[in-house]
Amino acid sequence: MTSASSNNAGEKFLLPAGLGDGLPPEAGFEAAIVERLVASFARWGYERVKPPLIEFEDSLLAGPGEAMAAHTFRLMDPISQRMMGLRADMTPQVGRIAASRLQNMPRPLRLSYAGQVLRVKGEQMRPERQLGQVGVELIGAEGEAADAEVVLLAVEALTSLGVRDLAVDLNVPRLAPNILVEVHRRELIAALDRKDTAKVTELAGDQAPMLLGLLRAVGPVETALPVLESLRLPPPGAEVRANLAAIIALIRKAAPDLTLTIDPTDHRGFEYHSGIAFTLLGRGVRGEFGRGGRYVNHAGEAATGFSLYLDTLLGTLPTPEGLKRVFVPFGSDAQAALKLRAEGWVTVQGLSAGDTRAEAKRLNCSHYLEGGHALALKD
Repeated sequence: MTSASSNNAGEKFLLPAGLGDGLPPEAGFEAAIVERLVASFARWGYERVKPPLIEFEDSLLAGPGEAMAAHTFRLMDPISQRMMGLRADMTPQVGRIAASRLQNMPRPLRLSYAGQVLRVKGEQMRPERQLGQVGVELIGAEGEAADAEVVLLAVEALTSLGVRDLAVDLNVPRLAPNILVEVHRRELIAALDRKDTAKVTELAGDQAPMLLGLLRAVGPVETALPVLESLRLPPPGAEVRANLAAIIALIRKAAPDLTLTIDPTDHRGFEYHSGIAFTLLGRGVRGEFGRGGRYVNHAGEAATGFSLYLDTLLGTLPTPEGLKRVFVPFGSDAQAALKLRAEGWVTVQGLSAGDTRAEAKRLNCSHYLEGGHALALKD
């Protein structure tokens, strides 16, 4: 009977695939990470905005949001009878805010955000469908200095959290589309994404030597950039390459020891980006810490930014040691407990007379308030 009841309860509270509850202490740790990241962004002049979780489909999926259409849950608004979408990414929302509510603010506009997004399905490396995002957008700024700024900000913010062995993979998602002829264009972009040299050779014709050269220009900047610079590219490709080299020079000047790699053929995940993009990676870390890059917002403004993924950070950073917890017996002096909280203690209040040290241990307290002092509990 008990077993059957337990099974029924488990089925009743079963969550959909890709969704889960945040429990102590991880949920508190995640909130602390968000607070520290947003504080890092603020020190660079980025001010926080708070988009709604859901909005009308035609605005949510406009501009860069169009690339997220296949990932977006939709439902009918019972009040307006218009279709709405649950955000699958916050970057398009921040772009909308900049193009509408903040259109008269001076440019460049520096904005930050933090919140949850929901996607129709997860990815192979990230099966979760609900994700925590924290990021920034630099809007109304063209040029290499803006691209370098967001990369350096992301690196500083992650390093301040304790992330080690951080690497930045610089991607050039518009390079191949800019230099490919129309014949087999889509198939060639997919083959370049897969690093499929045989397929590229089969489909590319006269362009094969150049495209195979792009596949060789993958890896650490010190070796890959000279290979890329040696290739004879048509003017649109040469312009993109020069832009990449200038951004690398600015990043190197500010962070000479940062691990930088390039991949001029990677296109997946950067469908709405119009310039240099990047991925933040860690040695031995499953999945990426975040992604970013240049795009055009709803008002046609140049913009760049990045999103960090909290699930990767939670799985990588060591959980901090628990705060000092002191049990405060029922009827204790309130001022003594107030003083302890001011000193950084967590106080757990007893709710009935006669609570003992055993009760304090049961509630995971390390100390017991007695005579106005926090006394360590012995094992």
